[in-house]
Amino acid sequence: MKPWMRTAGITLATAAAAALAGALALVYSGWYDSSATHPHTAPMNSVMDVALQRSISVRAARVSVPPLDDPQQAIDGFRLFRAHCVQCHGAPGVPPEPFAMGLMPPPASLVDTARHWPAAEVYWVVRQGIKMTGMPAWQYRISDEDIWNVVAFMRVLPTLSPADYQVWDSRYVRPEASSEPAPAVASAPAPAAASPAAEPRLGDAQAGRQALQQYLCVTCHAIPGVVGANYHVGPPLGGVAQQRYIAGILPNTPANMVRWLRDPPAIDPATAMPNLGISEQDARDIAAFLYTLDEPE
Repeated sequence: MKPWMRTAGITLATAAAAALAGALALVYSGWYDSSATHPHTAPMNSVMDVALQRSISVRAARVSVPPLDDPQQAIDGFRLFRAHCVQCHGAPGVPPEPFAMGLMPPPASLVDTARHWPAAEVYWVVRQGIKMTGMPAWQYRISDEDIWNVVAFMRVLPTLSPADYQVWDSRYVRPEASSEPAPAVASAPAPAAASPAAEPRLGDAQAGRQALQQYLCVTCHAIPGVVGANYHVGPPLGGVAQQRYIAGILPNTPANMVRWLRDPPAIDPATAMPNLGISEQDARDIAAFLYTLDEPE
């Protein structure tokens, strides 16, 4: 063996050993925060997202998609969605259950998933689940026919407004409510701005940055500097501090921001943003963080 080849081999082996030792030291040091109150770092999130997408795409390529055009399939799928999916993922105008808001990674917005994912991939995820995300495998709990019915409903989901969703709910899940008047969908008149005396004290911006992860804001909105979903169903929040109005209705003041965060449907009954049960202090903290977002991303 030539001397330079031997030297190169020793160098590569030494570098590999050093890299392995460094990786082991990093793991055993406990440096990486595994708590569900802190998201993955942006690089880690990107790597995991690409790996997840490729894993699903490769395996779903072998799935044969049946016809999904029968309206009854979507109706049956909606009933399953209401029974098993909305608790974690929410729906138009409907918040997830409180336990789901503490999951990390946060449950995806299925309106967005339905818009961008092929039917075969949605089927594969529902059937097989996803490791270390809280997404269960339904293969052994409901039939393949039922899974395809869920996929059929997912094709309808992006077309439903909050009022439409309530109509489906009353018609197909709670028939006794079908005779009730349909929920009002007209935009409420703009409420008067809060008086200066009513302005609340803004909270802590850093606490707000963490809190908005726990209320699933990142699953619907692109937020500068915050790791979240790649696609979004709500408006981006970059530059929100400079907007004149909140949701096009409320003058943009700290008091009104807190009001909006705590109960959006009370301000605009037609909004798809549900009441997420945000506490007064958390709303103040989130508002404080939002007012640091001066520039559009």
